[in-house]
Amino acid sequence: MDTSGETSMVQRRIKPYQQQAAEDERRAGQRRLYRRNQVFGLLIVAAVILAWWLFHTKPRWIFPPGWWRP
Repeated sequence: MDTSGETSMVQRRIKPYQQQAAEDERRAGQRRLYRRNQVFGLLIVAAVILAWWLFHTKPRWIFPPGWWRP
């Protein structure tokens, strides 16, 4: 039990360099996966918003008559 009065989930000891470096590398890998998943999630949300907008907008506003002719 902690005698200092603080209850903490963090271990307050000096770790060997190899252990600390391994933990930092593991955290960096988790952070990269988290960021990648965030980006994919935002792209999916943007695609859904775009699809909703395209299906709920009048076609003449997006493609006016003769838009494909020079």
